[in-house]
Amino acid sequence: MPKTSQPKPTVRAGDLESIVRAECTDPFQVLGPHRIERKSGECIAVRAFLPRAKEIEVVPHGTGVPVHAERIHEAGFFEALLPPPAGEAAFEYRLRVTYFDGHTEEVFDPYSFPPLLSDFDLHLMGEGTHFEKYEKLGAHVRKVNGTSGVHFAVWAPNARRVSVVGDFNLWDGRAHALRIRGGSGIWELFVPGLDEGLIYKFEILTRSGILLKADPYGFSSELRPKTASIVADIDRYEWHDADWCVAREKRDWLAAPISIYEAHLGSWRRGGLTGKSWLSYRELAEQMVPYVKKLGYTHIELMPVMEHPFDASWGYQTLGYFAATSRFGAPADLMYFIDRCHREGIGVILDWTPAHFPRDAHGLALFDGTHLYEHADPRKGAHPDWGTLVFNYGRNEVQNYLISNALFWMDKYHVDGLRVDAVASMLYLDYSRKPGEWIPNPYGGRENLEAVAFIKRLNEVVHSRHPGVLTIAEESTAWPMVSRPTYLGGLGFSLKWNLGWMHDTLDYFSHDSIHRKFHHNRMTFSMLYAFTENFVLPFSHDEVVHGKRSMLGRMPGDPWQQFANLRLLYGYMCGHPGKKLLFMGSEFGQWIEWNHDQSLDWHLLDYDAHRGVQNLVADLNRLYQSEPSLHEVDFDWHGFEWLDCNDADASVLSFLRRGKNPDDCVLVVSNFTPVPRQDYRVWAPGPGYYAELLNTDAGIYGGSNMGNCGGVHAEPVPWLGHEYSLRLTLPPLSALFLKLQRA
Repeated sequence: MPKTSQPKPTVRAGDLESIVRAECTDPFQVLGPHRIERKSGECIAVRAFLPRAKEIEVVPHGTGVPVHAERIHEAGFFEALLPPPAGEAAFEYRLRVTYFDGHTEEVFDPYSFPPLLSDFDLHLMGEGTHFEKYEKLGAHVRKVNGTSGVHFAVWAPNARRVSVVGDFNLWDGRAHALRIRGGSGIWELFVPGLDEGLIYKFEILTRSGILLKADPYGFSSELRPKTASIVADIDRYEWHDADWCVAREKRDWLAAPISIYEAHLGSWRRGGLTGKSWLSYRELAEQMVPYVKKLGYTHIELMPVMEHPFDASWGYQTLGYFAATSRFGAPADLMYFIDRCHREGIGVILDWTPAHFPRDAHGLALFDGTHLYEHADPRKGAHPDWGTLVFNYGRNEVQNYLISNALFWMDKYHVDGLRVDAVASMLYLDYSRKPGEWIPNPYGGRENLEAVAFIKRLNEVVHSRHPGVLTIAEESTAWPMVSRPTYLGGLGFSLKWNLGWMHDTLDYFSHDSIHRKFHHNRMTFSMLYAFTENFVLPFSHDEVVHGKRSMLGRMPGDPWQQFANLRLLYGYMCGHPGKKLLFMGSEFGQWIEWNHDQSLDWHLLDYDAHRGVQNLVADLNRLYQSEPSLHEVDFDWHGFEWLDCNDADASVLSFLRRGKNPDDCVLVVSNFTPVPRQDYRVWAPGPGYYAELLNTDAGIYGGSNMGNCGGVHAEPVPWLGHEYSLRLTLPPLSALFLKLQRA
């Protein structure tokens, strides 16, 4: 259409230059529609900056008659003047853009849309109490005034300018600059016409240069080594686990059986034509979930599935806290995996890493050119063990980031718990630091008071919003009351890993049986503190790497004794107070150490000895769940009593477990030597027939099949101050479970 003479531009030269140089803090003050008073009357000035555009026309919604926009700067700044709409109506329009390649399209102007974050949102974010922060920040597919697009928002309070860049704008940071929302430090922009699957980053202009950052709240990421975020609508998945979620809220998990199968998804099993490809989340759902159910586990614990750049970190150097790793599929695929677990009666626990994060340039480190998420002082902000950075737990926005992330996995992915990694490194300012390498707290102590406050707040919020969800601490010190409520002075976790029990037990089992009598106290010491916390007994991935050998490989003796020791270990673990955790591969006696780059050695199940261990683990899980005395009173002395803890010479330990009904009890007798012991006597709670519920030396498990012919009758022979006793045959390297059969 013919061009008419254009009046003098209404934009100030300084504002125009700030847009062209991509240095404008609030592009909405310059771009988009603006009511302008001129001598001829009021008009609407529509300004657009499109560096790739050759020509632009403004098409008003009412008339549909395009109005030519004048190029007032060669970099691609355009302005058109139009009459205002009648009354107070908003001026609606589209831009008809002709590019230098001849292509023409009609688009909505991002700078014609209002801000979407409310002042209340910003207030809650500032005080650190916006627990659905992930619904507001990041990238969200939205409809605004009937127009579809993607809303971007990010916290970068010290940035000079923030833009969203991607293939859609040729990664040009000048094209889609975000607006700053006052003093909140939040930048936002709604970009119409964009949709799911878009690859993007935030380009951040700092006082020292330009940074390209992945979205801290991004729901999906490119597969490494690529580092961009991907727009994902995670609300489209249709869940089928409502019954599970309702039942979870009402269940007393501390009195319930919890037997956890810890897994690394990338190395559980491989597939593809070469047999070396990762299985997808959906393939894992079809293969792992039935397997875990068959073995009788109540939960699967996944090593971190949050996005991470380095495979060898096993996920513990998390970068995309809100993104399910793309290694195994899309977010909906992980949701399917969890949904399938719930429909099969299996809970899902995720490993979570709020203790530290990697320094990768596209991540949280120096996010807006300043120490935003981490401490500026390396004595507080740098982790000496892992070369990572430590969160600034004293900052409201950082606390809010982490707590909202914890809730995110429960709200959006329906997870049943979080196992919090490296809690000890959070609690102590001098963790792995030499004198002079750390800063005491205001009272001169080594306790990280800000981290303690964060952990307490985290547990309070999680448990109040998601009853029945577990928080589990990997905490390796004697910090008191880790798994006690915060109102009693505790940290508020549901459970704590019993790493002391794990170390003592594995140390004892490492000794040849002839020397075990000199280390008997290793096996009894745990009962001095067994009820100070709500403990999980873990044989985790950490115990089968870095030269420690596999669980089977750690056992002493010839191959027969190694398998017998392993079966004994698992039997003893089943009887000991505490919830249970076993790392994948250990359930069938993997010979070699775990390697994150290859599949477990499933071919070992072709051999009777390995199938025997697997059969035992399945039967132990079933026994553990079916006998209330083995799980109902795990955290109180009323659920445990020694039969005899002093027989070091024979290396035999015997105890009984009681349920909430004190008459419901199971006797556990363990022989830690390869010497069969005939006529071994333990006291019994009363007269009657005691059935042998399980014998780890049974032939079906690969044992010698020695035992008590199904059970024994109590005899009126006093023993250790009790009126009745049992005369047992103790098989070599075995654990026996016996129970009084009542009429």
